[in-house]
Amino acid sequence: MNKEAIDALIEKNPKLLSHRGKLETMVPGNYCLHRSWGFGKIVDYNAADDRLIIDFEDGKQGHAMAPAFCVDKLDILLPNDLLVRSRTEAEVIETMIKKQPADLICEIISASENQAMMTSEIERLLARVIGPIKYKKWWTATKKVLVKDPRIGVPLKKTEPYIYRDEPVKPEDEILEQFHGTKNSMQKIELGEKLYALSENISVVREEMPQILTELTDAIANAKSLSQANRLHGVWVRNNLARDLHEDVETLEPSSASILDATNDYSELAAELPAQYFKRYLDLISRSYPDKWQGMVEDLLRNSSGKFTSECINFMIENEMQDRISYCLDRWLKEQTIKGPLLFWVVKNRASKKYGAIIDPLVNPRLLAAMFYAIDYEALQNASTRRIPLADLLSDDTTLIPDLLSQASVETANDLAQTLLLNQGFGDLTKKSLLARFIKQFPSVQALLAGQAAETSEDDTLIVSQESFNEAKAEYEELIATKIPENKLAIQVARDHGDLKENSEYKMARQDQDLLLSRKNELEVDLSRARVTDFTDATTENVGIGSIVELKDGSSGKKQKYAFLGAWDSDPDNDVLSYKTPLVQALIGKEKGATVTTKIGGNEEKWTILSIARWVDKK
Repeated sequence: MNKEAIDALIEKNPKLLSHRGKLETMVPGNYCLHRSWGFGKIVDYNAADDRLIIDFEDGKQGHAMAPAFCVDKLDILLPNDLLVRSRTEAEVIETMIKKQPADLICEIISASENQAMMTSEIERLLARVIGPIKYKKWWTATKKVLVKDPRIGVPLKKTEPYIYRDEPVKPEDEILEQFHGTKNSMQKIELGEKLYALSENISVVREEMPQILTELTDAIANAKSLSQANRLHGVWVRNNLARDLHEDVETLEPSSASILDATNDYSELAAELPAQYFKRYLDLISRSYPDKWQGMVEDLLRNSSGKFTSECINFMIENEMQDRISYCLDRWLKEQTIKGPLLFWVVKNRASKKYGAIIDPLVNPRLLAAMFYAIDYEALQNASTRRIPLADLLSDDTTLIPDLLSQASVETANDLAQTLLLNQGFGDLTKKSLLARFIKQFPSVQALLAGQAAETSEDDTLIVSQESFNEAKAEYEELIATKIPENKLAIQVARDHGDLKENSEYKMARQDQDLLLSRKNELEVDLSRARVTDFTDATTENVGIGSIVELKDGSSGKKQKYAFLGAWDSDPDNDVLSYKTPLVQALIGKEKGATVTTKIGGNEEKWTILSIARWVDKK
């Protein structure tokens, strides 16, 4: 945009005066970042139509945007921005990504304000430069390098930034300084654990070990804010240090046994422990309670989840309790008291040779019934949109339902299919997909699906264009075929890095999973409600879906034409509105000359219909 174009735009819309500086940067050749459409390049400015022409990398080539509408949604990037350099200096940036990851992060942080950046800021940039999936594994590996890089100050908390240092500091010196400086007992424990790991090879840490032990002992004994799990974790770190210094850990208070005695909920304590201490926790229970530890471990197994489930099973097998495991699982299945996480472990490990003797007898229709019950129960208890892992596993594992139905009668299969139809834990499309697996083995189940389809309410229908339907379907298929499997791989990679409580990569991957699965469920519901139209039913007699309507704004007298299209076709920048918007809902059915009043966001406005045309005649 040149000066004359900007002057004309501001004269037409004085509110844009405060954005003049940004408008002056909207020139062909500059790169930009749109909040919705991502990275792009301004290739032209059409003065006649007052439109910027932008090539977006998501496929929107030659996309026209009015500067007045996008000025607050479009960021213009400087030539030295890493995202721009990844296109203009692709080989240089690619070399840094592959061979100099720490240098790349140093460049990113050193170029930022105050030479400091939060983890989320770094990750957003890396996702765009490296890719939304690929960057996660790269970032996980790079963070391990950064811990040892003296140029970077690595944060202890999520609320703290990564810092670029002008003067490098050795990692051990930084950890020692943080350890001696912090008054937070939990940080003291975590830093003490790091120092213990360094002590064998670094003399400066070795020299300070007695002082580290003293400070850590005081932190555990005097802290009132620590949970029982935090205290037990701290005691184990302290004991490691004490044994290394040939101290008698039995004389130190509190002891691990005293913490166990003061605990009311052993399962809750286990859930809060770092994963690397699960085996140590079970050992502690068996030593502290020689007369009743077997029953305690059974109870822990019943309420376990994730890695702790496997640890409980393995611990019981090591202690010759395999028959007891089989008995408990069978009894809990019969009573329908077995919980989702334990069912998840059973199903996930059903092909394992190691656990075959335990799991094989459980693979039957009763296991599927227990899964449906657990999924439905969790869905009813779950007030948020959080996904149900057991439901996702059942949906993704295409051989699971056939395996569980292999011994079922027709009546049992029909009962289970009916249970599925009533289950609150699945979307409509997922139910249909799962029922298809029933029908393959038991064709009579088809009648249930036909009955369900007959009950679909017209009120739930979404009228959509073929183009938007295809886009939604393509997005759904990409989620199923690519994004969700890649996310599962990212979760597995992150899980392998250890303690999940302090594993930001794992937490990020799980957050991404929640978003992906939530979107999958949303698309399943929407696609099942969608009815495709070509808008040929629209008339020029009254406003309908597929109309182009010229309106006059009552307060300003301004005239504006809008196309009223399908539920997913909204594009306000190009004067296209979904029929679901309040304005269109107020106008549908009205004739030329009619006036309607809308109240949107507290603002009341009158609109007069000047003309009605058909969109199919104008496109």
